[in-house]
Amino acid sequence: MAFASNSGGGPMADINVTPLVDVMLVLLIIFMVTAPILSYPIDIDLPQKSLTPPEQPRDPPEPIELRIDAAGQVYWNASPVPLSALQNMMEAEVERDPNNQPTLQIDTNDDADYGILAKVLAAARNAQMQKIGFVKK
Repeated sequence: MAFASNSGGGPMADINVTPLVDVMLVLLIIFMVTAPILSYPIDIDLPQKSLTPPEQPRDPPEPIELRIDAAGQVYWNASPVPLSALQNMMEAEVERDPNNQPTLQIDTNDDADYGILAKVLAAARNAQMQKIGFVKK
């Protein structure tokens, strides 16, 4: 507590407002700088209501189980298939219904050659297959 020398040693009743004014000026400057930034409009493309009814979802076809064993043999739904015929089979599945393709579930043996898997994935990409998953059985 401060004591004034001219009032006979009693407590001083003046408040030091200098720090308060400094803080208020800093806040005023901050608000003056940030206020114009908040006034710029932001363009947002909101979805519009569609006049046509949505298409009814169809049941997905049965997935294709593709297995690669340790010897490099490829199995399409448990039947062996040569690697050269794989892309034609995938294209036939895609052409059946391009908008409702079956899921290609690839299961590989831990000892299988990665080159065979790369060829299978390249064939799936070239056949325009969109749903590819890796499973472990």
